[in-house]
Amino acid sequence: MQDSFARPITYLRVSVTDRCDFRCFYCMPESMEFLPRADLLNLEELDQVCSTFVERGVTKIRLTGGEPLVRRGIIDFIKGFSRHLESGALDELTLTTNASQLSKYADDLKALGVERINVSLDTLDAAKFAEITRLGRLEQVLEGLAAADKAGLKVKINTVALKGFNDTELSTLVKWCGERGYDLTLIETMPLGDIGGDRTEHYLALDDVRAQLESDWTLTPSTYSTGGPSRYLDVKETGQRLGLITPLSEHFCDTCNRMRLTCTGTLYMCLGQDSSVNLRDALRGDPTLDQLNAAIDQALTLKPKGHEFVIAPGQGAPALKRHMSVTGG
Repeated sequence: MQDSFARPITYLRVSVTDRCDFRCFYCMPESMEFLPRADLLNLEELDQVCSTFVERGVTKIRLTGGEPLVRRGIIDFIKGFSRHLESGALDELTLTTNASQLSKYADDLKALGVERINVSLDTLDAAKFAEITRLGRLEQVLEGLAAADKAGLKVKINTVALKGFNDTELSTLVKWCGERGYDLTLIETMPLGDIGGDRTEHYLALDDVRAQLESDWTLTPSTYSTGGPSRYLDVKETGQRLGLITPLSEHFCDTCNRMRLTCTGTLYMCLGQDSSVNLRDALRGDPTLDQLNAAIDQALTLKPKGHEFVIAPGQGAPALKRHMSVTGG
């Protein structure tokens, strides 16, 4: 598959649920209203849509949420869908998680062909962790990470850089990840959804963060790439990598190879734009899958050249109304 700008589409991010057992303050309001369960694709429909993308050339699928491991039956879904790994049609099936459920599911994930996971973790301070997640416990996440290590899952930590909150901890996180063999990716906060506050209060440009980290670490550009938006640096002292995702200060749209499927079957061609295609109706309206494939064809023509994220003093309102948990984190 290629879009109208000749970019190959090989990566599908799939939000299997908008629900989460945390309420991180940069992601959603504390009183978040989640979608009715009846609005969601059932697991069989989810398999059919994702399988169609694999048949059309997608080689990497990432399960996201919300928190993907709180979706009822998700392990059974992965068990069935892993047939595409066994056949060689799919190169990688992975997921992004807050690690709250990893103590239960790490062994199952590894046994079903998941080799690596991304774990969202913004602070190693228990009090700050409780503040940022509102409902989470740092101890639970650390237990989940220990279970992932024991199961043999490769872990990458994702951290949203937040001015005035965790900016003084980022060097400590580089050290902590290095000691555990984890790569670390830092992410600029993104203007998605009403969170009941102004994101400019916490926005940090990662070029400034990099300059700060270079006083503690030797950082050199890496040739490593996962096909995602991260620019990677090698950390000489730890032997691990540091990724930087900069949707606001430095766009990465020219190499975008992905689309995003929500749990309701809505396909977004860009995280930073609202244009979308309804795959659920196409799937339910035609058992031959002709309508589904036609809708995917339409999506390829609609994928924009770039997103429209802006964040600046006085412009802290969300660029888009939908929350990150709806689109897939």
